[in-house]
Amino acid sequence: MNDTPSSPERSIEQNLPILAVLGLSSKGDIDWARLRGLQYAALAKLTFNRAYVHALLSVFVAQMYLASAGPIWVGGWIAALAFVHIRGAMVDRRLADADRRPVSISERWQHAATSVFSGLLWAVPLVVFSPLGTVEEAMALLLVVMLLVACSVYFYTTSPISIMIFTAIVGAAGIVQPVLTQQWFVAGAVTLFTLATFLGTVQVARMYLTARLAEDGVAEKEEVVSLLLREFEENEADWLWEIDPQRRLRSVSPRFAFALNMSDRDVEGQPLLELIAGAHWESGNFPASLHDLAERLRNRENFSNLIVQVSIHGADRWWELSGTPIRDERGKFVGFRGVGSDVTEQRESSEKIAYLARYDTLTSLPNRLMLTEALGDALEYAQHWRTRCALLMVDLDRFKAVNDSLGHMTGDKMLAQVSARLESLMSDNAMVGRLGGDEFAIVIRDASDLDVLHNLADKVIKSLSEPYLVDHQTLYVGASVGSAIGPRDGKTVEELMRNADLALYRAKDAGGGEHCRFEPVLHASAEERRQLEASLRKALGLDEFVLHYQPVVDARTEEVVSFEALVRWNSSDHGFVSPGKFIPLAEDTRLIVPIGKWVLRQACHEARNWPEDVKVNVNVSPEQLLEPDFHQEVVDALAASGLRPERLEIEVTESIFLRDATIARNALEQAMALGCSIALDDFGTGYSSLGYLRKLRFSTIKVDRSFVQGAGQGSNESLAIINAVVAMAKSMNMTTTAEGVEDADEAELIRNLGCDKIQGFYFGRPMSSEEALRLFSNGKAALRKIA
Repeated sequence: MNDTPSSPERSIEQNLPILAVLGLSSKGDIDWARLRGLQYAALAKLTFNRAYVHALLSVFVAQMYLASAGPIWVGGWIAALAFVHIRGAMVDRRLADADRRPVSISERWQHAATSVFSGLLWAVPLVVFSPLGTVEEAMALLLVVMLLVACSVYFYTTSPISIMIFTAIVGAAGIVQPVLTQQWFVAGAVTLFTLATFLGTVQVARMYLTARLAEDGVAEKEEVVSLLLREFEENEADWLWEIDPQRRLRSVSPRFAFALNMSDRDVEGQPLLELIAGAHWESGNFPASLHDLAERLRNRENFSNLIVQVSIHGADRWWELSGTPIRDERGKFVGFRGVGSDVTEQRESSEKIAYLARYDTLTSLPNRLMLTEALGDALEYAQHWRTRCALLMVDLDRFKAVNDSLGHMTGDKMLAQVSARLESLMSDNAMVGRLGGDEFAIVIRDASDLDVLHNLADKVIKSLSEPYLVDHQTLYVGASVGSAIGPRDGKTVEELMRNADLALYRAKDAGGGEHCRFEPVLHASAEERRQLEASLRKALGLDEFVLHYQPVVDARTEEVVSFEALVRWNSSDHGFVSPGKFIPLAEDTRLIVPIGKWVLRQACHEARNWPEDVKVNVNVSPEQLLEPDFHQEVVDALAASGLRPERLEIEVTESIFLRDATIARNALEQAMALGCSIALDDFGTGYSSLGYLRKLRFSTIKVDRSFVQGAGQGSNESLAIINAVVAMAKSMNMTTTAEGVEDADEAELIRNLGCDKIQGFYFGRPMSSEEALRLFSNGKAALRKIA
């Protein structure tokens, strides 16, 4: 038995089904379209040979039957055969480029038609001429046809279906006369020859296809190798190098000489290591990578993609070298040969990428990744030596106002100054980095002395609160600091950062400018906030909000002129929640937008039941004004309630102008165009509203309660501010409302200062809509003194 393993070509040959070989199927993962194209393209090369054989054999047959069949029949037969094969040659020539394009179905049928008509014409002598001649002539004709079939197997190898069509036709015609004359052995021999031709055609075609597949595979591999070699030859950054056993260069390529900045003649025979070591050769102080190369050359080891630092005429470069020891036919070591390239630019790019991955591009401080690694090392050090480390989270106060009002470029310049101040406070024991935005972090590796932590936090707050000069503008921000000590407050980086962040949040809640240390109770506060947020998200759907109304009275007549709508939340999970707790949460989470929309619609709806000269004041947050459909919300609320626009007064605070002031101004101007009035709340406690008073026509300025209380206590500053606001409002045809009036003395004082309207507990606490409505049940007389 032969155990020789089969070749890949043999395996492919066995896997080609008969229908696929005949071109009647395209199953499998072979590119049949391309293979069929190769088959049909090869036909053009054999057209002449095929026509020559048909012509030669047809002349032989015509000579035999010219006398018996007559010149007309024989001449017509030869002419028809010539026409068929001339047409076939034309079809074959049109298919000469089939290896570069797809072959259409019509072209396949045109080619098959040649075999059909040729077979039918060769059937004519077998069926028509043979009975007219002798037995010897009939046998000669059969031999001629068998020779023609055998030649077709050769000349039509690329089109097996054509061979089988031709063979089937002439084979069927060949047994007609033997059957009629009852020459059964002859008929059987013709039948067997036809079947054998079928089998041979399939096998020869299968072998041809297998060979073409193998040739195509080899051509593809050669093309790939050629491309690789061409790419290597065209890449000017690569070169070939070779050294002898003494490590002297030989067969120096021009590219390698160019990399050394020398001519190839000057380089030939020079020691490789001495050339690339440069000034280091005399001192012996080589880079580690050069030591590694020398060691591998000495040990005669293969090496690949070895990065080596070299010195070429005093300039440091980075090379990537690969090398293989060379041995002669006797196995003797005769040197090294390899390939190299200059990767200095790639190396510098990699170093830059590594820098960008670990440092902040704006401030050049370590970024979150590097801070996280440093904190991890500090925690590991603290746990190993049973000491303490610390993390300080630093966040700027009021930085957002600078960014929004003056632009991000100004904000970035300020951040650069903040970074410089923080760096100046650092010691070898501390690292500062930027986490993102206006948030920084400081890692203290050894915080055994907690005074170091507290002192550094105080220095940070003091330093960052000093004024900044940016683009000829003096700017002020503050800083809040939250700290956590490891491993006491967290044994992992994530835990310590989370707890320091909770402490920072507490410092921000306290008003900023504070340093708060982490305490376990902060976890409870964070959890309470999370639960409160979850309840707040579903409060609207559960109809848990209600509006209360605080009256605003005329300072002279003390009659109610409007009510301020104040939202209250009675949570099913937490009970009554203070507005001071849930309003900031709603603003942080932007839930204030849907809540504010509900307040607007509900306030307009309930105010519809009040007297026509009583307004309703609705507070609108900056987040609502930034919504593109705020104007439509006002229109919808007025339309749904039937409230006249003149009875709706929208209250805003100065903070609306610190974020996209143009959008806020446009939104308010659209509301004013409807007929609504606009009041500026908490005037004097904000940032820079005086400029906007000239740009936007407010109807009312509300004086903050802190100034009212200060005036009641005799504060000259508060009195001066109220006088100035009243005078300014009158000059601009605006009214003034004093907030937080709690007793008769304050009411009298405010009235004497010239305020037009008064609001406070003295005239009425916030009340339900039903209580507000009852105030009007007995007419104006009941509205004199409410409290």
